[in-house]
Order: sequence, then C-alpha cells, then structure tokens
Amino acid sequence: MKQNGTTMVCAHYRASGGMRVPAIGKKGNLMKQPQDILTMPHDQLEAIQLEGIKKTVIKCYENVEFYHKLFDEAGFDPYAVETLDDIKKAPFTTKQDLRDNYPFGFFAVPKEDVREIHMSSGTTGVATVGGYTEHDLDIWGDCFARGVWYADGGPQDVCHVCYGYGLFTGGLGAHYGGIKAGCMTIPMSAGNTERQIRVLREMGSTILCCTPSYAMYIADTAIAMGLDPKKDFHLRAGIHGAEAFSDNFRAELEQKLGYKVLDVYGLTETMGPGVAIECMEQNGLHLAEDHFYAEIINPETGEVLPDGEWGELVLTTIDREATPVIRYRTRDITRIIPGECACGRTHRRIDRLHGRTDDMLIIRGVNVFPSQIEDVMKTFPQVASWYQIELTRKNHLDVVTLKAEVNPDFDFDQISAIEKLQRDIQSAMKTALSVGIRVKLVEPKTIARSEGKAKRVIDLRGDDK
Repeated sequence: MKQNGTTMVCAHYRASGGMRVPAIGKKGNLMKQPQDILTMPHDQLEAIQLEGIKKTVIKCYENVEFYHKLFDEAGFDPYAVETLDDIKKAPFTTKQDLRDNYPFGFFAVPKEDVREIHMSSGTTGVATVGGYTEHDLDIWGDCFARGVWYADGGPQDVCHVCYGYGLFTGGLGAHYGGIKAGCMTIPMSAGNTERQIRVLREMGSTILCCTPSYAMYIADTAIAMGLDPKKDFHLRAGIHGAEAFSDNFRAELEQKLGYKVLDVYGLTETMGPGVAIECMEQNGLHLAEDHFYAEIINPETGEVLPDGEWGELVLTTIDREATPVIRYRTRDITRIIPGECACGRTHRRIDRLHGRTDDMLIIRGVNVFPSQIEDVMKTFPQVASWYQIELTRKNHLDVVTLKAEVNPDFDFDQISAIEKLQRDIQSAMKTALSVGIRVKLVEPKTIARSEGKAKRVIDLRGDDK
C-alpha cells in the first residue's frame, strides 16, 4: 500500500466531514471518533479548554501540596478563574519542581487509582514521574491515534512500533494509539534491526513509529542488505518524534523509504507522544487542544507572546487526572502558526521545534542552538544529514567542532575540495551565527548510528587542555 498523495488524503478528510475511522472506547469496544472534535469552531474549543482549566486548577490546589503552596505564595486564586486569560496569572511549573517532588508529590489522585507510571530518563538529574489513570490512558491513546488518522490510517493498517517500551513514553504511547485507531499493532520496541526489517517485509507494516534517526538506520541497513525499501517494504507513513530532524533529513527519509514522514511531539511531564502531531500537509503540528492549553512565552521575561512569534512552549493539561500540570515550561522553542491548516482541522498548530532553552550552546558569549547549525548545513547539498557537535575546551575557552558526513557521491579523496568545502561551511556559520565553529568533514557512515535517539551533542569539556 503506497501513499496516494497529500491532496487526495486531505480532500477525502474534508469530504467525510472529519474523522471517519473507528476508535477503541474505554470498555474496549469500537466506537466512532466524534465527527466535529477536530473541526469545531475554535470558540467552542476554547469553551472546552476554559471548563477543563477551571476544574484542573482547583483539583491541583486541593489535592497537590506543591500547588497549594505555590498558588498561595503567588497570590493566585484558583477559584477565581473566569476566562482563559486568567491562567496567565498562575505561576509556572518547571521540570525541577517535578524532580523536587519525586516520586509521587505531583499525584492528584490516590495511588490506588493510578494504573501506569512513566518516567523521564533522568540522565541530567532525578527523573520526572508521570502517572496515568484509566481515563488518562484513554486520552493518551486517542491523542496518538490522531496521528494515525492524520495519515489516513485505520483498521486496514499495520502499525509497527519500534520506539523503546518501558518507562520511556514512546513505545506504549504509539502502541495505545495504534490500537485505538483500530490498527493491527506490532510491539517491536527498539533494536535487533535485521529482525525489524524482516517483520516490516513479512507483516506488511504500513505505518512506522520510531525516532527519525532509527528510521534512517533501518533504511540504510536494509539498503546495505541489498534491499530496496521502497519496493520491499509496504510503508506509506512514518510518525517520528523524540528528537529534532531537519527538512533535509525528512526528505532523505521519504526518498529512501517511499513514505510520508509526520512529526509528533510530546513529553513525559504532560502525557507523552501525541500532544501535537503533523497532518499530511506537513505544515505544523496540530495541538490536541481539547486536552492541552498552549502558550508561547518569552523565555527570559515570561511574557506571553502573540501567535506567529517564536518563544518557549508552555502547556497546561485540561483533563488529566493523575498528574495534571499548570503552565509547565517545556523549554522547547516553537511558535503558534497563525491561521487554519489547509486540511480543514481547526486545532492550532505549533511549528516544528527550533531548539530548546536548555540545550543552548554559549560560544564566546553568543547563544547558539544546534538547530541553527543544522539550518546552515542544509544549504550545502554536498553534506549529508548525519552530524555531531563536539564541545571541547582549550586554554579555558570553549571550542565547538561540527563533524558532518559528506554525501556518498562526493569524492572524499579530493583533499582540496574537502578543505574548500570546510572553509565555505565555516564562513557560512560565522555569517549566520556571529561566532566561529570549526568544521570537520568525514566520510559517509563514519558517525555512529543509534537504535534510539541520535546523540547530536558530545560534551568533552571535562579537561581543560
């Protein structure tokens, strides 16, 4: 089954008046997705959001000691919320707040009502914990299922999930979504790539859910095995998230696997993957606005910014039971895209992530995001999508080296051509970023691949040499 094209899919959606595929209800029975939930007028969506926020802030105040104290200290009255603008008076919640209340300090329901927990990796500190009631799991499945529906998917599809299962939200989030959308869902998890390839071929998988870097690894491994993924696989859509990827990377994936790549956004602190997902227009990720209220703020001042301006995404859960959060600072840099999507859905869209406030590199006093480096790289067709940024220190100064693979058709033996290309990229970086970055070009497939998230930034600043 191959992708038939964006125009036809979206026209089919509009002609049907909304979601047309069945979903799995709370009791496990098939039920129809409400026809108007994704196309209702936005003022009706805002009414849903206001009603949910009113209940959530009171629930947090009455059941979570952290929020009771935080609201009192900030002078925020949860019983006085009357408009959506009133939420701006509430204080922010940060990842450190969740860490400080590990493990169950953010639970708003008794532990016996919690059916599942997930945790962040905790690689930079104490892990954050997200709890899920049966209601929360149902919502999560519905939100990710929208990605399947956006890909015009449903019971006719085979959803191949190779995000990691376990405490990481990726695997089970995609799994619940595949089931809710009525797909035959294969819980492959990550790793054992040759087996992944065999199952993709033999089971006829049509929708692939994993990190974009692992999708590329699958494609490259299949090609190295002598296969043609466009002919030997049956994929028509990929729902890829958990790490940023460029438009060039997307185009390369689509060319190798012969499918359409949809970006998905989520985080443990608010739910997991499914908070926002692209439709086939590939022009921003539709927020699940009936479950999340989004703001964009100036990360320095906390000021709420208008649609169209770039800033930090802040999320408030509207109907989460176990671990609701109020004005959670995601640290992700994006914007609300003005206007409605051509697909006809009315839920607002966030742009693809531009970086994070906490993965920002400070180079000689200049703030630089890895995504800005990638934006410069993609203007050079000789350079492939695989790169790493190495941070070292020399004479008490930070040194940034960009290691990037050249494309296979570039003659790496021509030393003068390599040196010229390195100089050209360094010059473009200097112009775009106002700071010098060393560039080291390497041969194809020499940067380590990963079966999970790609490791883009390598910090080697342990010793000052």
